[in-house]
Amino acid sequence: MIIAAYLVLINLCGFWVMGIDKRKAQQHKWRISEDRLWLIAIVFGALGVWLGMQTFRHKTKHASFKYGVPLLLVIEAILIAIYYSPFDL
Repeated sequence: MIIAAYLVLINLCGFWVMGIDKRKAQQHKWRISEDRLWLIAIVFGALGVWLGMQTFRHKTKHASFKYGVPLLLVIEAILIAIYYSPFDL
């Protein structure tokens, strides 16, 4: 239960942060560093970051985000599936 809540919250955070960064970019204001965006994605927030990328059309031309976030999302999905698997892996 706690892990599921964490996953929901970190992905909401990833989505929200991508939206904020996009808005700040349009307004030519302070930006959220790419390192911070990657940190959120790496700690199992890749789905939220990816959904934010698609929704806000943000960082979609950056190769590291364009290819890295989906790859990280697949890796995270596999790890979560293994964790919740009823089989001994």
